[in-house]
Amino acid sequence: MSDVLFIIGGHAVTILEASVAGGLALLLFVCLLAGRILGQIRQRAHVEDAAAARIHELETHLSELLKSQGEMTGRMQTMAEVFGSRQSDMMRAVNERLDGMGHKLGLSMSQTTKQTHDGLRAVHERLAVIDRAQRTITELSGQVVELQSILSNKQTRGAFGQGRMEAIIQDQLPPSAYDFQATLSTGSRPDCIVHMPNGAPPLAIDAKFPLEAFNLIRNAETDEQRKTAHAQFRRDFTKHIQDIREKYLLPGETQDTAFLFVPSESVFAEVNERFEDLIQKAHRSRVVIVSPSLLMLSIQVIQAVLRDAKMREQAHLIQAEVNHLIGDVGRLNDRVGKLQSHFAQANKDIDQILISTDKITKRGRKIEDLELGEIEGQTSQSDAEPRQVSSG
Repeated sequence: MSDVLFIIGGHAVTILEASVAGGLALLLFVCLLAGRILGQIRQRAHVEDAAAARIHELETHLSELLKSQGEMTGRMQTMAEVFGSRQSDMMRAVNERLDGMGHKLGLSMSQTTKQTHDGLRAVHERLAVIDRAQRTITELSGQVVELQSILSNKQTRGAFGQGRMEAIIQDQLPPSAYDFQATLSTGSRPDCIVHMPNGAPPLAIDAKFPLEAFNLIRNAETDEQRKTAHAQFRRDFTKHIQDIREKYLLPGETQDTAFLFVPSESVFAEVNERFEDLIQKAHRSRVVIVSPSLLMLSIQVIQAVLRDAKMREQAHLIQAEVNHLIGDVGRLNDRVGKLQSHFAQANKDIDQILISTDKITKRGRKIEDLELGEIEGQTSQSDAEPRQVSSG
């Protein structure tokens, strides 16, 4: 036991000293462990007591909530019955109002449909007029010789082209839809401008087709004369197309396309057949060459557009009425919401009244119980007195 195990700081530690130190350390560790276990046991017991108290509190609160829920369920059933009856009345009134508005809307739509059918019938009548005009144009195309004699004079040719153009436009459009020899902002005066709907710029029409060089082509007898006439016609045609583009195609003031009117179907057909490059040049310059039949068809299209614009105006009126109808429905919805709020307030007042009547009933029962107690006391005293008399 006195054997030295090791030396620490010059002191020799024996086996006995080491055993004592180890026992003390073990005893200290056991004490600490026991204290910690006891602390945990106390803490767990405290937590279980707090949990039991919380559970009891929650059970009490739950029972109160269940009781309140039963009362609320009864009141909600009563309110649901009241709301159901009043909602049915409100829905009946709303349905009657909607039926009336639907009837008015149906009448308006039927009138619009009738007007549309009338417009389509008028379009078919105009198409029949176009067919008759086409037959008339076919007959006029055979009178080329007489037309050539008229076109030989420049002034007569200009008046003839202007007259034919004016006759076609006057026959197809109302006076408010066109102007002859109107002055533009640049001082130029096209032979006619056609007003487009919806505030669009007008369409310019020129009736001065250059026919001098074209007549030279027809009258040429030699190849040299024909070549010269072709060159002259190309120069005159190109110059006239350029003048139309510069004078009549004004951004924001006129359409970006102009018409060049040719008063002869035969001249129009020959130009398209023999001078296709000039036709393409005119198209690139946004100048459309039209014969009498094409001008008539174009005017018919413009007339249909004008009628469509008028029909759209009627559609706008219908749309305005529908917007008014939607506004009425919106106001009806607002008033129904206000009525619903009044119903809610009335139901709340009824609930308050029921609470007051319940309290009054309870107080009446208490009073009634008090009165019954006094009557029973008086009866017992009256019964006791005769007995005392009889015994004496």
